[in-house]
Amino acid sequence: MLSGQNAVDPVTQEIIEGKLVATVDEMGIVMARTSMSPVIYEVLDFACGLLTRDGELVAQMNGITLFTGTFGVQVKALIAQFGEQLADGDVLLTNDPYAGGTHACDFAIVKPLFVDGEILAYAINVAHYLDVGGSVPGSLAPNATSVFQEGLRLPGVKVMRADAFCDEILHVIAANVRMPEMALGDLNAQIATVRVAGRRMAELAAKYGADVVEAAFAHLLATSEASARAAILALPDGVYTATDVIDGDGFTDAPIEVRVTITIAADQIVADFTGCPPAVAGPINCARGALQSAVKTIVKALIDPQAPSNEGWFRPLDVVCPPGTVFTAELPSPTGWYYEGSVHASELLWKALAPLQPGRFSAGSYSSLCVVYISGRDETGMPFIHIEPQHGGWGATPDEDGAGALIALTDGDTYNYSVEVIEARFPLRVRRYALNVEGGSGAGRRRGGFGIIREYEVLSTEASAYASFGRTKTLPWGVDGGAEGTANRLEIERHAGGLDVHGRIAHLDLARNDILRIVTGGGGGWGDPKERERPRIEQDLRDGRVTRDVALEIYGYEEAAS
Repeated sequence: MLSGQNAVDPVTQEIIEGKLVATVDEMGIVMARTSMSPVIYEVLDFACGLLTRDGELVAQMNGITLFTGTFGVQVKALIAQFGEQLADGDVLLTNDPYAGGTHACDFAIVKPLFVDGEILAYAINVAHYLDVGGSVPGSLAPNATSVFQEGLRLPGVKVMRADAFCDEILHVIAANVRMPEMALGDLNAQIATVRVAGRRMAELAAKYGADVVEAAFAHLLATSEASARAAILALPDGVYTATDVIDGDGFTDAPIEVRVTITIAADQIVADFTGCPPAVAGPINCARGALQSAVKTIVKALIDPQAPSNEGWFRPLDVVCPPGTVFTAELPSPTGWYYEGSVHASELLWKALAPLQPGRFSAGSYSSLCVVYISGRDETGMPFIHIEPQHGGWGATPDEDGAGALIALTDGDTYNYSVEVIEARFPLRVRRYALNVEGGSGAGRRRGGFGIIREYEVLSTEASAYASFGRTKTLPWGVDGGAEGTANRLEIERHAGGLDVHGRIAHLDLARNDILRIVTGGGGGWGDPKERERPRIEQDLRDGRVTRDVALEIYGYEEAAS
């Protein structure tokens, strides 16, 4: 097999690049249609990709943002682990957060794709499993203080050899999770996707030759690198800093101050998190792979948000952070709610770069996925676990109001459940789904987007919940005189009377007809609220998004005399 450096004619290059994108999209369709967990086939809590034989990402579907940025780190860790021990028909499995992954619930299935006895590429599928054991249903105890409380961890195993399942691994999985049929069904779906990738790459190699396909990989990465360097070179050199606060870690409510220094010099970007605190007791830590992914998300938005992503775009990027911090946690620090920590790494870069690219980076957003786990038994006695990310308000830009009811930065192309699916699959009734317009969101010449209110009535006599919400105290920031956004919160309205309000909470017993209410915050505003134009205020009044009292108090709006 040739080195992959030979030139490929432009037409063939374009065809191969199109085939790569089509392949990862096909993998995604197969996953959504064959998985058993609603969090996968409804929420789309998964992502697929293709990598070179050296573990360099060349194509990814539009899936979970934080998954796609970890692909290369995970595959390279497996290459280092297995070396020459890989054979045609092997499929690998890892869910180790300390080997490039995220948390134990995210199972990565990796298949080396052989052509003529040599590895041409790797296919990867990472999907969130509803439960992988551990101390609580759903595995993500908000007050966990050790990764060993967060379920089964498989740091690189062969789940298939010679295209046949390794039964002992399946037995280990089935014996350690609360819903083995669902877990093994999702595993089969993942296997189907990497097999699809194997067929498509074999077709490419048969048509053009493996050496041409490798050369196309190299050209794609080099072209993306050149585009990235040109985009960075066009930016002003400088040092950009930001600080933020994480509202508790799930174990305590103590604020956690984090910071970043971004240096842009010529065609290089360095994101330096030196000075961030050590890993905390609770599970909002993330490991280094998730940190790198969180940074890549923002750098891609800075240099070219629309172009298909691959590792070439990030060759000019260096991420600096000492080991053992809240963003580079090591064994045995818990990482179950890693996305509640890693989003702050993304938001730090976002905040620092907003003055540099104000049309592209908005004011602060609601940030947290505001995930609630509800579990118990339905009326037939069958166990259930419901998990769902929630949408919220994003910040304004100098020219546009912020987006409302949009998924958080960490999750990319994911959704929340339709009302019909929730009520069909779980003993829950959705009582309300509306914009959260309380207080007018983050006021400004351009206001922040609105969060949502989503209410579930519990229909089970045996149910409980837990949750981990960020941005409950430290609000989304405003820019250039814009007001801060509003907070996230979880409310429990008891059928027997009383209202409880929570942020990160490890356990809530629920009674039949209790109301669980998720309230997500609005984004920050941009510019002086007193400069907001009358037509925009009047449109918000007509839409019921601000009250007349808010319009008068915040925007100085008075109705014209009749």
